[in-house]
Formats: sequence, C-alpha cells, structure tokens
Amino acid sequence: MTGSIITEILLPLSLAFIMFGMGLSLTRFDFLRLWQTPAPILTGFVGQIIALPLLAFGICIAMDLSAPMAVGLMILAACPGGTTSNVVSHLAKANLALSVSLTAISSIVCVVTAPFVIQFAIAHFANDVSIDMSLTSISLGLLVITLLPIILGMLVRSYCRDWAVKAEVYFRRFALVFLLLMIIGVVIQEHTIIVDAFNEVFIACLLLNFGAMFIGAISAKLLSLSHKDTLTLAIEIGLQNSTMAMLICISLLQVPSYAVVAGVYSITMYVGAGLLIAYASYIHSDKSAAVQASEPH
Repeated sequence: MTGSIITEILLPLSLAFIMFGMGLSLTRFDFLRLWQTPAPILTGFVGQIIALPLLAFGICIAMDLSAPMAVGLMILAACPGGTTSNVVSHLAKANLALSVSLTAISSIVCVVTAPFVIQFAIAHFANDVSIDMSLTSISLGLLVITLLPIILGMLVRSYCRDWAVKAEVYFRRFALVFLLLMIIGVVIQEHTIIVDAFNEVFIACLLLNFGAMFIGAISAKLLSLSHKDTLTLAIEIGLQNSTMAMLICISLLQVPSYAVVAGVYSITMYVGAGLLIAYASYIHSDKSAAVQASEPH
C-alpha cells in the first residue's frame, strides 16, 4: 500500500476506471431531473454536502476520537455516495433514477467541497501533523480521478449506448472487487491501529451510517416526499463512497492511517443497508398482501 507505483498510479487509475463505469450508466436526462423534480434532489444534495460533514464533526467531538480517526471520519463524510448506493436502491426497490442522479451530482460537486472539509479536518484535529497538500492539489486530484472519467463515460454512452449498457455491469463488479482488495490492504498495513481503536471506530462508523440515514429519511418526511424518495434519500445520504475516501487518504494525502475509518465503514455500512432493504421488502410484501386481500374473489 505504500509503494509509490501503487499509491500514485494504480490506485488512482482504478478509481478513475470505476468513475468511468459510473459515467457509462448516466445520460443528460439524469441531470434534467434537477429541473423536473428539484425537491428530492436538493434535499439529498444538502444532506450529503452539508449535513453529513456536520454530523461527522459532531461524532468526532462527542466521542473524542483520536486525530487519525477523526480526520478519517471527516474525509469519509466529505465523499459522495458511491455505486453501492445505486445497487442498494435497486435491491430496495427505491427511486433508482433519483439515486443515480444524486450520486452523479454529488460526485461532481465534491471536487469543490471535499478539499475544504479535508483541510478543515486536518487543521482542527491534526494541526501538529505536516501534510504537503493544498486545496488546489486535492481539487485537481479529485478532478482527474472522478469528474473527467465520469464525463468520458457519459460521452461513450451517448455514442455507443448498447456497449455501455452491457459494459457497465462489469465495471460495477470491478468496483466491488477493488473495494475488497482496498479493505484487505488497509487491514494488513494498519492492523495495529485497527485492533487498538476498533471499538471506537466501529461505533463511530455505525453512528455516521445510521445518523445519515435518519437525516435523509426525516428530511424527506418533512417535505412530504413519496415513500420511494424517502427510502432513496436514506440510502443515498447514508452510504458513502468509502473507496474514494481510502484513495484520498492513501494516494492524495499519503497517510494510510486515515484510511482505517473508511476500511471499517466499508463493512459497517452494509448493516444499515441491509436493514433498509429488509424494511423495504417488508413494506412491499405488506402492500402486496393488502392489495390481494382487497381484490374480489
């Protein structure tokens, strides 16, 4: 994980590859939904970009996390939702179009917002640690490994739609395998930190996951959004792109200890995701039973 070829070339290229795959699933019509149904999009956007970092900061203060854990949690909160949230939305029968749109929009905007959150976190929690990384370099790094590949993927889809639809499935599988390899790498390199701080990191990750899902659900309820949109916002705000968080920590900042939180979160986020899928399945089966009972025999 510390080799320059891996951290400076292979890891960024892998994330760019994943972002290109995300671009293959997008069309310009996904962004037109901003104007057609602005309420759920704006609610999810505010939840991801503003509420989530504030929630993470509150957890860091309340739990008095160590500097690496606190910075790692803030970096995670600064990242957008990943392709995992789209898969979970599909399994939960949520609003997949809304999920894809939010993932794409937050992935683009995080190029601007994430560097500010990261610099604030390092300055506040690890001000005694010198990291040679500016706002500009973080933004440029995120631009190259996220935004440009997404745009390229969208261009390929617009000209080669049939190929893009077929290939996008394989990019999703690659994303899952790559995430597993990243988790294994972080666990091997930072096993001492993980063992020493597992309890606090595990609890902090669960609090972030469940707290974010609650923010998404309660925001949707306050705006009287549909059940599908409520479920989607809970998923989209509750599941962060832990792969991107690990890449930022390892490749851009070159502080692997910050990646421990993202590695643990990659596992704990499936707890909340599983509960949401189970709840959605229960609601769906309950409604189906009600419909069948109301039909004349």
